[in-house]
Amino acid sequence: RLWVRPSHEQVDAPDAVVVELDPGLAFGTGTHASTALCLEWLDALDTPPGRVIDYGCGSGILGIAAARLGAHEVQAFDIDPQALLATRENAERNAVAERVGIIAEAQALQGGADVLLANILAGTLIELAAELCSLLRPGGQFVLAGILAEQERDVTQAFAPWAPDVRRHGLRGDWVSLQGTRAR
Repeated sequence: RLWVRPSHEQVDAPDAVVVELDPGLAFGTGTHASTALCLEWLDALDTPPGRVIDYGCGSGILGIAAARLGAHEVQAFDIDPQALLATRENAERNAVAERVGIIAEAQALQGGADVLLANILAGTLIELAAELCSLLRPGGQFVLAGILAEQERDVTQAFAPWAPDVRRHGLRGDWVSLQGTRAR
């Protein structure tokens, strides 16, 4: 049901949840394998995510998709000012700007999220594992991407102390995504 389309295209599926996104300066149009894996994970959730953190938001595609799928609050964080500008513009274009907060500093993120989305490099995921898990409420779920298949074990091991159930969600080409739940 989730579709990402450029503004010049149309989607005719009656039950489609559409994210309009044109290529820009920030990473994330939905065509890269790691982004697509995250979008598939979001689309498969049984219930709409409540509070979401899009960590390393790039274009904002994942946070905007979460909002379009029913999330009532999204915190979109990135260290790149251009990414934050692109996220704001894309959130406005998709009529979810009131639910997508733009966060310029990691310390400003409010914990207790229901869902954390992080499509960033594996080394950064490993380095930030404790911090990322601390942003979730106990029982909160995450999806991690930007991970090459040969990096999967290292990322899994880094998150295991906080999420013993961390496991592969998907594989596309050389890229994997991992999912897990913060332990109580």
